[in-house]
Amino acid sequence: VLDPNELDPSGKTTIDFFVPSRDGKRVAVSLSSGGTESGDLHIYNVATAKALPDLIPRVNAGTAGGSMAWTADGSGFWYTRYPRAGERPAADLEFYQQVYFHKLGTPTASDLYVFGKDLPRIAEIRLRASPDGQTLLVTVENGDGGEFALYAIDARNHAKGGTAQLFRFADKVVKGIFGADGALYLISHQDAPKGAIWRLAVPYATSKPALILAEGERVINDIAATRSYLYLIEQLGGLSRLRSFHLTGGKVSSPEVATTPYPVSSIFALRPIGADDVLYVTRSYTATPGWFRYVAKARHSTPTALIQPMAFTMDDVDVVRETCTSADGTEVPLNILHKRGIARDGSHPALLHGYGGYNIGLTPHLHPLARMWIDQGGIWAEANLRGGNEFGDAWHDAGRLASKQRVFDDFYACARTLVDKGYTEPARLAIQGRSNGGLLMGAALVQHPEMYRVVVAHSGIYDMLRAELTSNGAFNVTEYGTVKEPTLFRALYAYSPYHHVADGMAYPAVLLTAGANDPRVDPCNSRKMAARLQAANSSNQPILLRTSNDVGHSGGSPLSAVIDEMTDTFAFVMSELGMHYTD
Repeated sequence: VLDPNELDPSGKTTIDFFVPSRDGKRVAVSLSSGGTESGDLHIYNVATAKALPDLIPRVNAGTAGGSMAWTADGSGFWYTRYPRAGERPAADLEFYQQVYFHKLGTPTASDLYVFGKDLPRIAEIRLRASPDGQTLLVTVENGDGGEFALYAIDARNHAKGGTAQLFRFADKVVKGIFGADGALYLISHQDAPKGAIWRLAVPYATSKPALILAEGERVINDIAATRSYLYLIEQLGGLSRLRSFHLTGGKVSSPEVATTPYPVSSIFALRPIGADDVLYVTRSYTATPGWFRYVAKARHSTPTALIQPMAFTMDDVDVVRETCTSADGTEVPLNILHKRGIARDGSHPALLHGYGGYNIGLTPHLHPLARMWIDQGGIWAEANLRGGNEFGDAWHDAGRLASKQRVFDDFYACARTLVDKGYTEPARLAIQGRSNGGLLMGAALVQHPEMYRVVVAHSGIYDMLRAELTSNGAFNVTEYGTVKEPTLFRALYAYSPYHHVADGMAYPAVLLTAGANDPRVDPCNSRKMAARLQAANSSNQPILLRTSNDVGHSGGSPLSAVIDEMTDTFAFVMSELGMHYTD
C-alpha cells in the first residue's frame, strides 16, 4: 500500500504509526520526516494504494506520540490533535494533546472537537474503539512516569458530550481493552504492583469493576479477551510467557501456559483473531522476530507468514543468565551471549547494554550486530536494571525520582560481574546506552571511569538540573523529578553527569551521538557534555561528538542514518578495544 522510500527517495520520510479501517478498505498512516516525529495523518485506499484528499496535520509528535481510531463503518475517525500555530505560544505546540473527529471527505477545518481541553499539559493520549463501534476508550498518560487515566466516550453522541471518566491517575489502572462480550478488561496496579485483572461491565460509567484475577508472581504486561478465553502476557525478569484462562460469565478458570516457540523469549502485540485464537509477536536472542497464532482448540502456536527469515545462524551461541548483587543487596539479572566453549580468562572484549527507566525493560531480541560482535570474539550483555518493568511497578519505582542512583549501582554491579566471573576485564569492557540509557552511560562514566575502556552514549540527558527546561523536558518530570522540590533537586544534582565531570580525571574513550532534529532529548546535552569532558580529561583517550542534521531520537530516523551511526559506533568501539574485524 505504501513504501515511504518510494514516496521519498531520499529515505528521510518514515512511518510513525498506521491503523487500518475495520473493513480493511482504508489505512491511516502518520508520516514524518528527518527524525522529527512530527507526523501528518494520510488516508490511503488499500485497493488502489492512492492517497485520499483527507490530510490531517500534526497528529503525531516526539514524546507524546499520536493515535487514531476508526468508526465502525469507516466513514470517519477520531485522532489526536496538537495545537496549531497561533492557537498557543510556540513553546506549547508539542503539548496539550486533544481528541478531534474527522468525517472523510470534509475539510479539516470543520473537524469536531471531542475531548481533552481539561487534561494536563503533558497528557499523552491513546485511542481504542470498541468492536461494535459504540464506545471510544481514551487512555491518558500523565507524562512519561507511568500514571494513567481512562475515559469512555459514547461514539454515537460525542458531539454532545457523552464522556465519562472511568479511572483517575491515582486509581493505578494502566491499560484497558474491550472483550468480545462488550466489557472492559483492565490491568490494575492498585495494591497489585505486578498487576491484577478487573472487569468493568456495560454501562461503563455507572458500573464498578470486579476483580477477576488477583496478582501473581509474574508481571502482567498485556491482555486480550476473546469469546471464551482471557489471554495474558506475563513477564518475570524480562522473560515472557503466554497464559490463557477459560472465560465464562465474566469469570476465569482453568489456567494454562500456552505453547510458544522459544523458551527464552519476549512476547508482545497480543491481538484476538477469529473466535478464540490470538496473534502475538515473539522474539528471542537467537531467532528473528515474527507473528505466531495460538490456536485455542489445538492448544498450540503455529507460525504465520510474517516471520523474518534468518540471515545467519546462532546455533553456536550460548545465552547465559547471571545474577548480580547491587549495592543495597538487590539481585539484578544480566543476560550474556557468547560463543559456546569460550574460556573465562578475562581476555574477551565485552559490550554491556543498559537502560533502566520509564517502566521499559530490556527483553530478549535478536540483534544482527550481536552475531558480528560474537564472531570477533566478543561478549554481548544486557542488564535488567531497576527503573524498568522486569519485576513490576515496585521495580520501576525503585529506580525513578529520588531513587535513580540505584539504577547506576545496578549497572556497576553488572559490569563487576562480567569482570569477576572472567568474561572480560575493565581494559576490554565497552558500555552502550540510548536516551535514558545515555543518561546511564553518563552516570557510569563519571562515577566509575576506571571500570570501562569505552563508553558510547546515544541521545543522552546529562545536565539533569536543566533537563526539564528543554523543549519537551516537562514530560520527563514524572520520571526524574523537578529541581523545584528540594529533595528531588538534591537527588538530581547528586548524579547529574555534567555536574560531576572532574577536572584532571583520566576518562576512557567516549563517543556521544546526537541528532539535530531530536524531539525527545535536546542535542545541547551531548554538545555540552562533550565539551566538558574534553576540557577535563587528562588521559590520551578520545572524547568524540557525532552529530547528524537529518536524524532525530531513534525511531523516526532514516534507515540509512541509523546504519551510518551504528557503523561509526562499532568502528569506534572495535578500534579502541584493539579488535581487528574478520569475516
